[in-house]
Amino acid sequence: MNYLDRLQLGVDHIEAELDFELSPAEVARAAGVSRWHFQRIFSAVTGETLKSYIRSRRLARSLERLACTDTRIIDIAIMAGFESQETFTRAFRKAFDMTPYQFRKLGRRNLFLRKARFDADYLHHITTNLTMEPEVIEQKPMTLVGMRTHFFSVDSEKNNIADQLPPLWDAFLARLDEVEHRSGPEAYGVVRSENPDSDRLVYDAAVEVSRIDTLPEHMLRFDVPAATYARFTHRGPATDLNLTVNYVYSTWLTSSDHHHTYGPDLEIYGEGYQPDSPDSVMGYAIPIGSGP
Repeated sequence: MNYLDRLQLGVDHIEAELDFELSPAEVARAAGVSRWHFQRIFSAVTGETLKSYIRSRRLARSLERLACTDTRIIDIAIMAGFESQETFTRAFRKAFDMTPYQFRKLGRRNLFLRKARFDADYLHHITTNLTMEPEVIEQKPMTLVGMRTHFFSVDSEKNNIADQLPPLWDAFLARLDEVEHRSGPEAYGVVRSENPDSDRLVYDAAVEVSRIDTLPEHMLRFDVPAATYARFTHRGPATDLNLTVNYVYSTWLTSSDHHHTYGPDLEIYGEGYQPDSPDSVMGYAIPIGSGP
């Protein structure tokens, strides 16, 4: 089963359970994918978070109830997953530019949520700033030393990348000379899910070492196992890296003959990396296996 089929399983589960308690972890389990990877692919394909999609579908269903039934607005709000009529009204007004009461009074039944738009920056990026076909490499085992944080990525409504990752890199790079026996010039951002049902991610800023005599204070040692990786080249500022990651998950992975093994993703910062420069070059790699 490919990733698009798994996305459809998740969407079908959402439609069947819209009137009940529904969590992103439950949707991911129904699709047979870890929560982070389902949300990552879903967000890349649809342009919205899983939570926002569920909320949008519940709002759309509330239109029919408002137009075709006499159910109280507070009851419709609760069925749509809102804690109060006030929060439902705010969300409804944001989506449809009117309150539920005004919609019911007017009897308008042909409203739609905002249409998806093509992202010009994304289209430009994938045609000029990345390798659309990756280099498939056999990554040897690596021993890394670095510093760690936890964060929520752009596919989560709790996204806090800007608060967590730049300070981590600033702190690590300021102490880079304390790491002995470095194996090369590259630095790595190592990204993986905290657990299968969570969208909270573990992120390590690290370098590879050949051996460890003394571990610097407040740093940790961890191993990345040998694996087959699909490595993409990203050109441009690191702040645009999510455009590359979106392509990897929404286009390449869903149409390739490979699957993500749920090992760590790697951001690779080499000699071509120049912070904030349009001429910067870095790598992004995902661990892959063959077949569905």
